Amino acid sequence: MVHFSGQGLSLKRDFIDELIQSEGKHVDFLEVAPENWMKMGGTIGKKFKAITDKYTMICHGLSLSIGSPAPLDEKFILDLKDFFKKYNILHYSEHLSYCSDKGHLYDLMPIPFTEEAVHYTAKRIRRVQELLEQEISMENVSYYAAPGQEMTEIDFFNAVIAEAECGILLDVNNVYVNSVNHNYTPEDFISQIDGSKINYLHIAGHYNEAEDLIVDTHGADVADPVWDLLRHSYQQHGVLPTLLERDFNIPNLGLIDPKKGTMLAEINAIRKIAALT
Repeated sequence: MVHFSGQGLSLKRDFIDELIQSEGKHVDFLEVAPENWMKMGGTIGKKFKAITDKYTMICHGLSLSIGSPAPLDEKFILDLKDFFKKYNILHYSEHLSYCSDKGHLYDLMPIPFTEEAVHYTAKRIRRVQELLEQEISMENVSYYAAPGQEMTEIDFFNAVIAEAECGILLDVNNVYVNSVNHNYTPEDFISQIDGSKINYLHIAGHYNEAEDLIVDTHGADVADPVWDLLRHSYQQHGVLPTLLERDFNIPNLGLIDPKKGTMLAEINAIRKIAALT
């Protein structure tokens, strides 16, 4: 299980200086994509070291490609292990998807919801945990098509988690996005997850393309239905560490000047919902 708590933020270069200069009391932990920082040196590398000395750090990967037909990149996994040790990274999560096959696809592709894929993917997750010598968390991902589907999304997700004996990163926004795009009740999805396996949560913004199509962008403020779903998640599974994702259209952070803090306002909104649950 995880050893961090509170409200977190995905680290971006846009506000790394502000985080270094701040007192560090508004954000409880930071999350980084290890692929973006593993080989970083120079000035930005020194800033990253300063951040990791100051904040509780976790990692959310982009290229493990756990469902890929290609073999696991075990050298990459061992490089991750060294990176985690060097910077005292407390936890590692990844997407329950794939992004490579004889080269990177630069997108998160859906794993077919089948029994065969359950066993294949779970075996690979177990191997990653064996190499890292730690539990990892798998995230429920947004998807826009389900090729070869034989199971529901929730049955597939639960089956993989149970067989792999890994943790869960529950992305609340992804549940909402998928519920609209694939016509199911998001509260039911969250209620069916094994709460004892959830290590932390993600919350983010999205783009409404049409009434029945939402794009998971991480480029907007968190929408009201997603805030409501976060409340339901806490009510169902208890208050858990929760991280705000924002990947572009980055607004002011506001740690030094709270009056300018759009992102700080959303972090405080998470904190308020947690306190009232």
